Amino acid sequence: MFDIESIQEMYSKRGVVVRKHFHERIKEREIKHNDIRSCIMGGEIIEQDLNDEPNPTVLILGHSPSGEPLHVAVGVDDDKIHLITTYWPTLDIWEADYKTRRSQT
Repeated sequence: MFDIESIQEMYSKRGVVVRKHFHERIKEREIKHNDIRSCIMGGEIIEQDLNDEPNPTVLILGHSPSGEPLHVAVGVDDDKIHLITTYWPTLDIWEADYKTRRSQT
């Protein structure tokens, strides 16, 4: 199980691998690097998949500097995080807290 503080520490120490998919998504979704930083450094872990490959993953809920909710998915290994994807969560998939997925019935 991971805690947000260890992820924030890796991010602060530049222990970050940025995947090609992540670069594509931030351009496509008009998400700025400052939004990512704000999300990770002020956010909380809302989901974890410890069995994900090649690294366990966590989903972080945070906010942009302007206050918009933002999700960042990261893979975690021993000394660095891998930025996988990011997006502005929407109410068609998430409850109003942006932490809880809506049921798909």
